[in-house]
Amino acid sequence: MTSPMFRKKEMNELQRLSVADAKAAHTFPLTIVLDSVRSMHNVGSVFRTADSFGLESIVLCGYTPSPPHREIHKTALGATETVHWQYEKNIVPVLEKLKADGYRIIAAEQVHNSISLETIQYNPTEKIAVIFGNEVEGVSNDALALCDQVVEIPQFGAKHSLNISVSVGIIVWELIRTFNQ
Repeated sequence: MTSPMFRKKEMNELQRLSVADAKAAHTFPLTIVLDSVRSMHNVGSVFRTADSFGLESIVLCGYTPSPPHREIHKTALGATETVHWQYEKNIVPVLEKLKADGYRIIAAEQVHNSISLETIQYNPTEKIAVIFGNEVEGVSNDALALCDQVVEIPQFGAKHSLNISVSVGIIVWELIRTFNQ
């Protein structure tokens, strides 16, 4: 028996936006940069996360697969139509342009001198680009050389490894939570 207090919402109660309205509503000043991410499922999941949180855009770099592709669409569930995105082969000019446009460049990576995610601080008027790297190699050294900061998600298990799509969700949520405080 289902509790009337916890009745699931019907589709018409979710207040879903049209594609045009969703594109116009994506105003959170955060761009995700994917640096040679190989998994189409990860790419699709990042699109869904970007749509869900109203992120500004996604930049796909290196050999990161780009829409349209059936495997990306499987996990994106239409978010490739609602999120602004672009593909650029070389990440270095992308990051240089973002810097010139006033973005703080942050990598999500396990490196010396990284900061722990829960300590991140920023001005709500600041534009941020967060780089997520390849599932095995991580963020490229060329990209790391252009970063203003590197953030690391605290982990306590044996593997110290999270799927990229999970990492994107955690970091984006923490940035939005911090932004709203």
